[in-house]
Amino acid sequence: MSKLRLTVACGDYDIIRPLKEGAVEADGLELIFLSDMGPRERHWRMGRKHEFDICEENVGAYFMIRDQDEPLTAIPVFLHRRFRHGFVFVNTSAGIKSAKDLNGKVVGGTNFQPAASIWIRGILDEHYGLDHRSITWLVDRSEDIPFTPPPGLRIEMKKTDKSLSDMLADGDIPAMISPTLPRTFVEGDRRIGRLFPNYKDVELAYFKDTGIFPIMHVTTIKREIADKYPWVATNLVKAFEKSKQLAYRRLANPRMVPLAFVRTAVEEQEATLGKDPWSYGLTAANRKNLQTMQRYCHQQGLIKTVVPLDQLFEDTDLGDAVGSGGDEF
Repeated sequence: MSKLRLTVACGDYDIIRPLKEGAVEADGLELIFLSDMGPRERHWRMGRKHEFDICEENVGAYFMIRDQDEPLTAIPVFLHRRFRHGFVFVNTSAGIKSAKDLNGKVVGGTNFQPAASIWIRGILDEHYGLDHRSITWLVDRSEDIPFTPPPGLRIEMKKTDKSLSDMLADGDIPAMISPTLPRTFVEGDRRIGRLFPNYKDVELAYFKDTGIFPIMHVTTIKREIADKYPWVATNLVKAFEKSKQLAYRRLANPRMVPLAFVRTAVEEQEATLGKDPWSYGLTAANRKNLQTMQRYCHQQGLIKTVVPLDQLFEDTDLGDAVGSGGDEF
């Protein structure tokens, strides 16, 4: 019996490498990995053109796609997570000492829809007194998913050739939210600093308070594939879980990773985030994580309706086995 051949567009993460390289196989599936694209290209091509069978995609964009009734579904496999407090940058002469100081200002960003931006706007709104509707959001590229901003939400396209990071350094804008580190910041320009200089402490406190290690991306599948082959979703989740557990074991081996204190880093992570920070499945913690993101998407005008997560993710029927980190995998 021949295997079902499917394309998978995703990042080249260590947690998927055993599956990509054949150390793990997905039962009944031949997976063709496309991992040379950056996230912007991958999200745009799947969100607008549905080019891939399976695709790692911005979680906010996925909620938007489903809100617009596009023919995609998802499995509860979350390949990318990241805390976001460390990605709010300010001009050090602008007098921005807290998130409230941003109210009424112009804040730069690549575009409005990155999961990174949705998360930190929501966090600053909910926990730090930001009013995102009071801000003019200055962007330098089009949105991945077409949408009409609701009344009161101000998004403006940059009209100069100067980069946003240069505008921030020169004081043209007082702040910038970025999915990555701005070039001028990486180069050591002291005119740019973080809103939260002690961001790691702040992020760990956020996790301790909420239990949320923000999910950036979900794994989407064309609806026609999930409907025609209902076994595919569960087999994919099992394979991704096996691959992740192999990656965890490799990371913990000091002979494999060229870092002097890798074992210390692993122990520190387990002590703070638990044995399986990249847990899959619709566990209680992951439901809270996704529901928070969905609420932020709704509050920020990206989706019209909040719907139950069980309507947005395939039932992989693995229960506690997924994300348990146990010997089964």
